[in-house]
Amino acid sequence: MSIFDILGGEFIDIIEWTDDSRDTMVWRFETVGRAIKYGAKLTVREGQAAVFVHEGQLADVFGPGLYLLETNNLPVLTRLQHWDHGFRSPFKSEVYFVSTTRFNDLKWGTRNPIIARDPEFGPVRLRAFGTYSMRVTDPAKFMSEIVGTDGEFTRDEIAFQIRNVIVQEFSRAIAASNIPVLDMAANTADLAKLVVKAIAPTIAAYGLSLPEFYIENISLPQDVEKMLDKRTSMGIIGDLDRFGQYAAAEAALNASQNTGGAGAGMGAAMGAAMGMGMAGPWGARPAAGPAIADPTAGNATPPPLPGRTVETVWHVALDGQAQGPYGRGHLGRMVTEGQFARDTLVWAPGQDGWLPAEDVPELAQLFTTLPPPLPR
Repeated sequence: MSIFDILGGEFIDIIEWTDDSRDTMVWRFETVGRAIKYGAKLTVREGQAAVFVHEGQLADVFGPGLYLLETNNLPVLTRLQHWDHGFRSPFKSEVYFVSTTRFNDLKWGTRNPIIARDPEFGPVRLRAFGTYSMRVTDPAKFMSEIVGTDGEFTRDEIAFQIRNVIVQEFSRAIAASNIPVLDMAANTADLAKLVVKAIAPTIAAYGLSLPEFYIENISLPQDVEKMLDKRTSMGIIGDLDRFGQYAAAEAALNASQNTGGAGAGMGAAMGAAMGMGMAGPWGARPAAGPAIADPTAGNATPPPLPGRTVETVWHVALDGQAQGPYGRGHLGRMVTEGQFARDTLVWAPGQDGWLPAEDVPELAQLFTTLPPPLPR
């Protein structure tokens, strides 16, 4: 073996990087103990850039392509090496490959709540999170400002700093936007544009850019969300007085259909009480209207005043539904109109279950006073 073969092993004639990872941003080509041969081949693939550092000073940056490392391709390095007069000796430099592809699905979020002033709710605490993508746009600046001499720099080493910049500018954008909390979900795209525009100068100083930035969610504290859900529920219920009447009537019907169980009676009483209670605190009860009989009230109903009589009212089962309560006069009109018959089931306070109308003495008279059918 000749001396040239031995020395040839100390020279580098091919420089390239085949990356099989998804998080490496910068990788240093190993040159320890070896020199780069003059005229060596440098292969820079799509999505890469090669940065030469000579004696601690950034020399040249190469984009995608195939290069022969000669004087005409190394203007800065030639000046540093004093190759002005055709000197062709090997040289020692560090070569860093920088990935210029997008790094996607990076997460950001507010670790602590952001205080904002809402025009409807006043001061509120907000949390937000989302995703973004990152790309190296200036390899030389990225090397000098961020990487330094790190031989293998990953995206996680810069993602934390980027997250801090995003959260800071997001807080400012939220405070200055004056967008109501209830409308933020419809304006996340506009907020994202404001944040990207605000952080662009800081990110550019690192040699980076954010091609994509998304706000996935903006949320309120759990206690505030529960109160908001209650407020929404009240809006869905609507008129609380009518809701209370409906709840009481439904409880009475359930009690009559489940006369055998004490649990059913208790459930009906609770439903009626809840319906009447909801109607009370939120507004005045109607001044006039038929009273709703509660079969579970029992002895809790006060006796009539001396010298006055209380008209009995009945609930009527029509088409499988309980209607009423109606007074005797109203039922008489229903008989005339053909809506109320002898076999119609009725119920009144104090009555033992539903009975046909003809079995109730007060109502049976309504059918005896009817005129006979007309002769044909």
